[in-house]
Formats: sequence, structure tokens, C-alpha cells
Amino acid sequence: MLKPVKSKTFRAGAARFAIVASRYNATYVDAMLRAARSELKRAGASEIKVVRVPGAFEIPVVASFLARASSPRFHLRQGEAVSFSAIICLGVVLRGQTVHAAHIAEAVSRALMEIQLRDGVPVIHEVLLLENEEQARARCLGRKHNRGAEAAQTALAMAELMERLGGGPDACF
Repeated sequence: MLKPVKSKTFRAGAARFAIVASRYNATYVDAMLRAARSELKRAGASEIKVVRVPGAFEIPVVASFLARASSPRFHLRQGEAVSFSAIICLGVVLRGQTVHAAHIAEAVSRALMEIQLRDGVPVIHEVLLLENEEQARARCLGRKHNRGAEAAQTALAMAELMERLGGGPDACF
């Protein structure tokens, strides 16, 4: 059963966010993207960088690049370090008559988990594997259940938590 999105009040402060969004199934992904951007803007995010990729399978390579760029050891060609507080990944994979969709979804899930563990940057996983377009409409197009808004709220919460963790062992308590 879907639960309504409960809007929480987060202040993004100096937090910077990246959103990696698939172009495939654009009707649904674009709606999640709009909702995510709206939540981040409402919280006062200092930067929201959106990177579009062809499909869900291409999301991890870009998320990995952005996560590594957020590491102090990595610098982009211009010599400028880029640091994101969290990376939001948005996509919709609709199940078909073969197992292809399940393979894609499993590979993306595993890769996104490995990226955040390797680089220490929260990677918010909203690459949805759905049975049909009815489920996609319910989870992506409405304000009441929009997974893009939920992804942004999770990113804001994780950015805040990671900032507190960086403040020392007593920062969380």
C-alpha cells in the first residue's frame, strides 16, 4: 500500500545535490525530477545539478563519476573540486514479458549501493522496477505519492546526517 509523502522541513544550507535521471520512460521520470527539484529548492539547496542519461542502466556510471568527484582526492579537469552532499538517481523500468527488466533493475541496485559504500556519498535509489504503467502513474505522477519528492527528502536527511557525522563522534547525539 502506498503511503502519502509527508513533507518534512529540512534546511539544505550549503548542501549541493546531483540528480541523475533517465530519459527513458520520460513521462514518469520527468515528473519525479520536477518533484525532487521542487523539494530541494524549497529546502534552500545551494546547487542542484541535473544530468540526464539515456536509460536506467546508464545511471550508475554517472553516479559513480559524481561520487568520485565529491571525494577530496579527485579533481575535475579544470582543477576544481566538486562536492555533492547526496546524489539522487531517478528512473523507471517497466516489466515486460522477459526477465530483461529484472536484470537491469538488479544491476542498477547493486551498483548504486556499491558506489555509496565505496565513496561515502549518499546515493538515493529511486530507479523503480514497476509491473505496469498504472503503478508508474501512482508512484510518479501524483503529488501525494511522488517518489521524486521522497527521494529529495531522503537526500536532505542524509546530507544533514553526514554533516553531523563529520562533526565528530558526539555530533549525532
